[in-house]
Amino acid sequence: MEDPRCCGTGTCIINADGYCWCGQRWDGEKMCFPEPASRADEDGADTDASPAPDH
Repeated sequence: MEDPRCCGTGTCIINADGYCWCGQRWDGEKMCFPEPASRADEDGADTDASPAPDH
């Protein structure tokens, strides 16, 4: 049985969370690539920052 969420390639393998092996996700209407994760955590702090080196 073909999954109606398939993006049209006929090769979609969609897990229970709605993610396909290709990285797309079912948004409730269509398959699309999810928005990139924010670099800030919930407190608004930059999680990518590292301390300045001691010189």
